[in-house]
Amino acid sequence: MTVESTTATHGVTLSDEAATKAKALLDQEGRDDLALRIAVQPGGCAGLRYQLFFDDRALDGDLAAEFGGVKLVVDRMSSPYLDGASIDYADTIEKQGFTIENPNAGGSCACGDSFN
Repeated sequence: MTVESTTATHGVTLSDEAATKAKALLDQEGRDDLALRIAVQPGGCAGLRYQLFFDDRALDGDLAAEFGGVKLVVDRMSSPYLDGASIDYADTIEKQGFTIENPNAGGSCACGDSFN
């Protein structure tokens, strides 16, 4: 009897630039046990706020996908809010850092820190 192992994936994508930057940050820390986690939490002036951080925990119901050697995880409660979202990284004179484009966001606050 063969048992197949399947990993549930999420609908979030990580651009090549974002994966390269995340991998460089992980390499700089000397850690290969961390995943990049994106989550949605209550907060901000529009009602919901993104959380993007490196995490060494595995939560029950996590959905995962790998991009350029970086494991991107989403918890099952955040997944419906993030399906179809993309994470990018920019390093220009106008903008620097990770950005999240989310087709599920109906609107955002003026500061861009939260959405609804």
